[in-house]
Amino acid sequence: MIKTLWKKLTPFGFSAPLIAMYIMALPILSLSRIGLMLWQAERVAATGAWPEMLLQGLRVDIIQLGLLAIIPLLIAPLFAHQKAWQAWKKFTYVWVALSVILLIFLEAASPGFIAEYDTRPNRLFIEYLKYPKEVMPMLWNGFRLQVFASIGLLVSSVLLVRKFMRPWLSCQRPEKNLRYWLALPFVILLVVFSVRSTTDHRPANPAMFAITTDTMVNSLTINSTWSVFHAIYNLKHESKSSEIYGKMDMAEIMQQVQLTRDMLQDKRPLLGNADIPTQTEQIASVKRDKPLNLVIVLQESLGATFVESLGGTPVTPELEKLKSEGWWFENLYATGTRSVRGIEAVVTGFAPTPAQSTVKLSLSQNNFFTLASLLGKKGYTSEFIYGGEGHFDNMRNFFLGNDFNTVVDKNDYVNPVFTGSWGVSDEDLFNKTHEQLLKHNADGKPFFTLVFSSSNHTPFEFPDGRIDLYEQPQASENNAVKYADYAYGEFFKKAKASPYWKDTIFLIVADHDIRVRGNDLVPIKNFHIPGLILGADIQPRTIKTVASQIDLPTTLISLMGIDAQHPMIGRDISTEPDDLAGRAMMQYQENYAWMEGNQTVILRADKTPTFGIYDKAKKALTPSEAPRDIAEINARALSHVLLPSLLYRDQKYHLPKP
Repeated sequence: MIKTLWKKLTPFGFSAPLIAMYIMALPILSLSRIGLMLWQAERVAATGAWPEMLLQGLRVDIIQLGLLAIIPLLIAPLFAHQKAWQAWKKFTYVWVALSVILLIFLEAASPGFIAEYDTRPNRLFIEYLKYPKEVMPMLWNGFRLQVFASIGLLVSSVLLVRKFMRPWLSCQRPEKNLRYWLALPFVILLVVFSVRSTTDHRPANPAMFAITTDTMVNSLTINSTWSVFHAIYNLKHESKSSEIYGKMDMAEIMQQVQLTRDMLQDKRPLLGNADIPTQTEQIASVKRDKPLNLVIVLQESLGATFVESLGGTPVTPELEKLKSEGWWFENLYATGTRSVRGIEAVVTGFAPTPAQSTVKLSLSQNNFFTLASLLGKKGYTSEFIYGGEGHFDNMRNFFLGNDFNTVVDKNDYVNPVFTGSWGVSDEDLFNKTHEQLLKHNADGKPFFTLVFSSSNHTPFEFPDGRIDLYEQPQASENNAVKYADYAYGEFFKKAKASPYWKDTIFLIVADHDIRVRGNDLVPIKNFHIPGLILGADIQPRTIKTVASQIDLPTTLISLMGIDAQHPMIGRDISTEPDDLAGRAMMQYQENYAWMEGNQTVILRADKTPTFGIYDKAKKALTPSEAPRDIAEINARALSHVLLPSLLYRDQKYHLPKP
């Protein structure tokens, strides 16, 4: 059968192997898409987009195969001579085989990736390839079945592709080959048009195939290779990435920032420095003779979904006890879905963009504002404590380049209680933190310590015998959260009895929820996170306003008793009235949500904004008629997503120069 097919293809000359690639790949990609759609049938059925997804998916597959075919076509003239026929066969044999194997491999990896991240392989897939020491144990311990299945499928695909392509190596060059070379320009034009896939002024891109309001379902329409290729392409354009939502000059942006402050009753002067457009003068709401120390406990994946009083699973009993001792945030929202996005918001006050977090971008590796920069000018020592490898996600480089004095990571623990795929346990992390805080307190110098946990991360490894398991098996997210809760609960028992407690303010906050997914353009319920400020003389208070992670650093320095000029646009919640509706911002892949109270506008790449009402009780975003002031809300949203990209690109997010 295969030989018969090649007999029919051979007359097409130089283009025969590329036609064979289409013949092999199109059914494979379509079958993969159908399989994924059947797997996610409930969510796909809710959109009613079955036929359109399959049709548009075929269009995407043709685009992808055109991208793979264009390079061989462009260099084909180099093989025009009869003596180069054997070289052309070998080159195209390898090219087509590797291309089809790549397509199959990424499709095979898709179910596991979708199960974990609710989308096809994307930029995160690429980023994780940089950290094999962390990722390989995670895959082995948490995704062993998927790994073996993928390897088996990959080996099978190699054998099948080799078998399919082998007859090509023995094909003879057609005697009348000139007509094929004369047709080459028209073939190239046809393939280029198939890649562009539209007569519009812009070529096709993933946003064009966002045909439903469910981001995961939209990702099924495209194929995983195109998703990854597009992510790689976007890495080169990230400093301007927010422009996918629209344009606004800096003067208008800053006008909208000021109007937003007025809406939020924010009285802090916006100084309007040309070098630092967002420079703000902030006077502390609490006057202190000696400003407090600061400890931020950034909890891996501790979404509100794990906090019973916030409508989640009851696996954080220690946090529930602690919340009555400080400022408890009931409506706090993460800015993104990655740890580095949480770090960016809580440590630098930087607003989110569709780009990578500034923790990883090149222009923010030094002279970029962090709390360590501000507090360092006030005589503080700043330290980052982590249980894993400090280089992961570029954290070590970013922190040390932006005024942190020291980084403590996995290599600094002696005889840890437990070591898993992501490093030492949270128990070890907090034992080390307590040890370091005692040292800093004894030194008599003010300190800022950032603590980042890791036990609540796939594959959910932690020591036995510490908690009553919430469920079986032990290695589950609920059990891992309960263990993490136990670990910081034990830490705070020791901290309260320690000499540093009375002079230190603590923040417990999540970086993001564990798995952010849903059939909304932005699944807001999974951005809801707990936040608690306690320690020193902090009195119990429930904060009901809608708040963002970027509001935490500005509020903290005010409670610490520090007056400062800084570039952060977050609010000082300590000065706000209790009944303020508030606002939050959330970046979810290429969608951006701006929420004022429960009114939400969602900006989408190259599409008109959508409007909805977020019902916290139902944890759902309901489409609604736009209010009369929708133009003003849209302007506020657009200005706040464009601003950080401009500040990053122009390197205008730093402290005032002396």
